[in-house]
This record gives sequence, structure tokens and C-alpha cells, in this order.
Amino acid sequence: MLRTVSSESVTEGHPDKVCDYIADSVLDAALEKDGDSRIACEVACSTGLVAVLGEFDTATDFIDVQKIARGAIEEAGYTDPELGFSASGCAVISAINGQSPDISRGVLKPLELRDGGKNDKYDAIGAGDQGMMFGYACSETEELMPLPITLAHKLTKALAAARKSNELPFLRPDGKAMVALDYENGAPVRVRSVVVSAQHSPSVDEHKLKEGVTECVIKRVVPENLLRGAEILINPTGRFVVGGPAGDTGVTGRKIIVDTYGGAIPHGGGAFSGKDASKVDRSASYYARYVCKNLVAAGLCEKVMLQVGYAIGKARPVSLFVDTFGTGDDEKVKAAAERVFDFRPAAIIDKLGLKAPIYKKTTNYGHFGKKDLPWEKLDAVDALKA
Repeated sequence: MLRTVSSESVTEGHPDKVCDYIADSVLDAALEKDGDSRIACEVACSTGLVAVLGEFDTATDFIDVQKIARGAIEEAGYTDPELGFSASGCAVISAINGQSPDISRGVLKPLELRDGGKNDKYDAIGAGDQGMMFGYACSETEELMPLPITLAHKLTKALAAARKSNELPFLRPDGKAMVALDYENGAPVRVRSVVVSAQHSPSVDEHKLKEGVTECVIKRVVPENLLRGAEILINPTGRFVVGGPAGDTGVTGRKIIVDTYGGAIPHGGGAFSGKDASKVDRSASYYARYVCKNLVAAGLCEKVMLQVGYAIGKARPVSLFVDTFGTGDDEKVKAAAERVFDFRPAAIIDKLGLKAPIYKKTTNYGHFGKKDLPWEKLDAVDALKA
């Protein structure tokens, strides 16, 4: 059976990613001084303007939102005022409140303790919101990630690298890529199409741009055997000069499929960036990935999706669902996951070290598949095999 799966990625200069990066930079700044900070930071940006909003509960005396935002914008590549948006030229405004006492009550005094629980240390933090989170892993790449999103991230990283190294000096910070991959009987066999949209200077010749992106980005990333016969589309409108926040408003949390598995599985809807680990939107999604990756590496299945559900103010999940897509015994895999892994928020935070300021590393090019992140470790394989 033939099916086609598409996935996209964006560069760090995409307006939504600029906002995500500012939000995660603010979060890291709070955690550097107070690991127990509870942060919900939202950012919006447009031509010449950044707005930093949110609910902060932290012992940190002062968070220099202006300095952090401008530093993040500079790192994203916006240093030239001619782009219509720059680190030095934009206005930065902030509107920050304390965390709602109703939410705080649920986090710090969860239902388990209010109902006379065992006072286990991992019952001490309740979920910061209700919702369902998904994890996934598969054996089709070294990273145990779906191949379409893996290729899309590599394309946008290569696009950014060509800009930063000045190999393609006409490139500007904004850009995105999409890969459509054909599968036969569950195995990837060919790339059907590659789409790259690259912001560029107004003076570059269209042919030169397309040739440069093809040779320096696409052919270096996509294996030749998969690329053969693929349709390649570069800047389909023929021009992409106005981009970044000057071309489109950016908001945190609008790239949740880019951040996860590229549409290979469902998504619960909760975004990641700007949220501390008491928000299970983020921490439980990371943990679900950790669980799935170890399940596949232990040989219990070739691919697996895990859904975990939470109620606000309750430490223990209200539901757990596993689907191995016919590559394993669902009930046995679920039983192994329940035996080895603890899905309570405090246990997740402890196991993955989520009070550390590690979040800027997650913002761009996907939150999964990066070897240096704690939820990518394969340290539970032996326990699962036991």
C-alpha cells in the first residue's frame, strides 16, 4: 500500500519561532536563579514591536525582559534595521502578572494530598492543567523519529547554516521547508516533493537563488536515492524579500506540529515554549517521548504512540493509551510502560532534570531527536527488558 506523508520545518528567523525563542529565553533566565519558577510566557511580534506577556511566579528579583528579548532577536539573525525588524530597532513592551491562585493551589496542593494520600514526594505537585499529551518513536531513523520531519529539520538547519556561513550571502533569516515522502508497506521509499521558501535580498537573481538552495541545501540533506525524480519547488511565488515579523505577525505556540512529529501522530493541542515543567503540556510530552523511545529501543515494538491524560491539580494521570500500530502487543507494551515509568509531574521533573535552564536548546528545529536532551536518553531499556 502506498501512502504519502508530509512534514514541515521553519528556521529560527520565522516570526513564530522568534517568539518561541524569546519565551524560552525568559524561562531560562528565571530558572537560572530559581529552579522552582513557574512561568507561562507568551510573546507576539510584528513590524518594530515585541510584546512579552504572561504569568510569572518566581523568587527571582528581576528578569530583564528588554535585554533578554533583544538578545534572542539578535541570535535569530535580525540585526539589520533594513529588514523592518531588528534587535536594536524594535520596541519591547511587557505585561506580566503573578500566577492565578486557583492554578497555584492545584499545583502545590494536589488532589492526592487533599484526599489524604500517602504523602509520597512525587504526589507533591499536581498537573498544572488538564489535557492529553502524546509521545511517539519509530525505527525508521537513527533518532527514532519519522523520516519526513527529520529531513525537514535538516533542510531548514542547512538553510540557516548557508546564511550564517555566508555561503549563500543573499539569504535572510526567515525560511521554511516541507518534505513529502512516499511509503510502501510502511517503509519510506522516495521523496515525492521538496518545498523550500527562503527569504532573500532584493538584488539576487531568481535562478542563482534556486541553484544555490538546490546545491547547498537540498542535495546535501536529502539522500540521492530518495531524491531521484522528486519535484523541487523553491520560492514558488518567485519572490520572498519581505519576511520575518515585518512580513507576518509571530506568536508563541503556533508551530506545535513542527515542534513534535510533523503530523505523524495526533497532537493534544498544548504548545511548549515559555512554559515551565509544572505545565504538563510540556513536561508530559517530553516524558511520553522518553517512554516511547525506550520502548522501541528495547525491541518491544517498531513504532509506538502513547497518549497520557491529566486533570488539573491531580498528580496521577487519569488515562494512558498505547498503540504500536501492529508492531507489538499493545497490552504488554502498556504494562511494561506502567511498570517502569512514573508519569506524575514531580517524578517527571526529577527524572529529566526539568528545573534546569535547558529550554533555549529546544526551541528551534524540533524538541525531539536531539541527542543532548534528557528525554532522548535510552537509560530504561534494560528495565523494560527485565
